[in-house]
Amino acid sequence: MIENHAHAISALPRNRLLAEFSLWSADLVNLQRDLARIEAVADLHHIDVADGRFAPGYLFFPDLVAQISQQTKVPIHVHLMVEADSVEAQAAQFVEAGASLLSVHAENGDAGLRALAAAREAGVVGGVVLRLETPVEAILPFLPHVGMVTLLGTRIGVKGQSLAPEACGRLGEARRLIEAAGLSNIILAADGGIRETTVPALRAAGAETVVLGSLAFGAPDLAARIDWLHGLGGRAA
Repeated sequence: MIENHAHAISALPRNRLLAEFSLWSADLVNLQRDLARIEAVADLHHIDVADGRFAPGYLFFPDLVAQISQQTKVPIHVHLMVEADSVEAQAAQFVEAGASLLSVHAENGDAGLRALAAAREAGVVGGVVLRLETPVEAILPFLPHVGMVTLLGTRIGVKGQSLAPEACGRLGEARRLIEAAGLSNIILAADGGIRETTVPALRAAGAETVVLGSLAFGAPDLAARIDWLHGLGGRAA
């Protein structure tokens, strides 16, 4: 269980690519087993929340996060894929459940900013996420209020897609905006289309964490997979 969420996020290593595990790709029937398997190598647990409107389907709920938070010392990153009319209420529930990092979509506008302000008052770090079709400059109003920027590299809420051709360029654009704002503490994340063939290019484009699904959970040798991830070089100049 994390006692100080802000410290847990600020203490994440910045000298290598982070391993962020999407629990959507875990064996949900044996989730406790999979949590134990990844505990020693995960930098972040990633929990997707979908409302069936902003993103297709329905994903996870606060009670699950509350139970996970009692069983792990790994910070939990909750990604809210929900409409603006419910983002503040959803954010409050997941903050109470134990999220260390709570990300809203830039597309939520002012409601998303209010949700982040409330999370920050509760000691939780904020994040902002962009859909693939949203211009990268949409992150600008959120930058002073977040510790992570996540760019989706595929259509929202659909597993198994290939990385969009424009994904790496968008990461580079986001990195330039973050640096221009003088906010080098912000972690830049890539989510979607994460494959052995795409991660090196995402890293070179500026990604500091990638949201791992089957690439990690499907690895027969998880330690070797994480060693490979950690060994990838830094971003291109």
